Amino acid sequence: MKRLLVGLALAAVLHTQTIAQDYTPNPENLTARKNFQDMKFGMFIHWGASSLLGHGEWVMNNRNIGVKEYSRLINIFNPQSFDANKWVATAKAAGMKYITFITRHHDGFSNWDTKQSDWKITSTPYGKDVLKQLSEACQREGIQLFLYYSLLDWYRSDYQYETGRTGKGTGRTEKSNWESYIRFMKAQLTELLTNYGPIAGVWFDGHWDQLDNDHDKKAGSKVDWQYDEIYKLIHSLQPACLISNNHHLTPIPGEDFQAFEKDLPGGNTTGFGGAAVSQLPLETCETMNDSWGFNITDKNYKSTKRLIQYMVTAASMNANFLLNVGPMPDGTIQPEFTDTLRLMGNWMQRNGASIYGTRGGVMKEQQWGVVTAKGMTWYAHILRQPATEGYIFLPGVKDKLVSAQLLNTAGKLRFKQVPEGIFIYTDGLVYDEVDTILELQFKPADKK
Repeated sequence: MKRLLVGLALAAVLHTQTIAQDYTPNPENLTARKNFQDMKFGMFIHWGASSLLGHGEWVMNNRNIGVKEYSRLINIFNPQSFDANKWVATAKAAGMKYITFITRHHDGFSNWDTKQSDWKITSTPYGKDVLKQLSEACQREGIQLFLYYSLLDWYRSDYQYETGRTGKGTGRTEKSNWESYIRFMKAQLTELLTNYGPIAGVWFDGHWDQLDNDHDKKAGSKVDWQYDEIYKLIHSLQPACLISNNHHLTPIPGEDFQAFEKDLPGGNTTGFGGAAVSQLPLETCETMNDSWGFNITDKNYKSTKRLIQYMVTAASMNANFLLNVGPMPDGTIQPEFTDTLRLMGNWMQRNGASIYGTRGGVMKEQQWGVVTAKGMTWYAHILRQPATEGYIFLPGVKDKLVSAQLLNTAGKLRFKQVPEGIFIYTDGLVYDEVDTILELQFKPADKK
């Protein structure tokens, strides 16, 4: 994942690269977009040869490990405890509807039996194609599979590392060959979209490595990524396949959903976000501790309450929540993650109706919490003790409220609707520590 400041404008990029200007989503793609928005909750999986070093997926760059030395990992990476069925079962029990798996991260290591490189999982002592196993497990269990694919590469010499912002210390001296690298990527993407069954989406990362980021001048890409051809290739091989690109810019034509990294849509707490929120389906990704890939010293685990409230808030902003795990080198997901995911799954079993299939944007976040909606049914999520004693207020609501009750109960709540909004009375209500959910039934304002 990206660690660099890239507060950039798309207009500058358009001067320096060709994009798919004529992209029109096909009916299959539009249906896939709606289904994507309905799923709301997914699992991100960062894992590969880098996991062996226990210092996150950026270890090659952060420790300036040379290609010669780093390549030795292929002789010792042997995840004999990997079980795709357990990974998928963990995601499903958590209430997750899709998995986004790292097929190739910035160190260039491929987690499938690619014919384009020997730097791959099937060249290790383990020798098996983990992506094949994961794809088959997802299909059996009805979990959709998205594929993360790194655009940049710290390992290959044909990648234009001379102008790249990262991977400077990996010892490459041979002159790069950009056309060769583009051909390599297209061939790998063709494999991924041909040999592994239905692929719900491709999640690109690394565009930012080839950007000028000086504060005193507009930023632009140093290379032509040939997105017009790459995006058309993907959509031609699998028309329903969705495309996202973690460039932190306004979406480029050809992309099908907009991703936000460690920020809610439009947020910029990280310093590399802040892109305007588009009309595309939205997704935000976050870690369970502070790391994406396995980090043996990172014990800063987020609480179940914090993660559930983040998911609820994302849903209120019309965004999916992609929650990351970084499995250990042996292929198992550490218990600190699985324990939290199990608790999240228990919560989703009780309260999933207020998340799955909902849409956001019906009301801005209030002091007490947020709102999700499914047609004329609204869910008011009270995430914090209301500042006002005995009621919450929903401002600006014009549709007529006909009933209010706690989710999953028959007990009705009193309310009063005035031109300025709706008072819902909560006196005597015992608030849930994580989320007190009120189910509100409306009918259009012009109907009696």
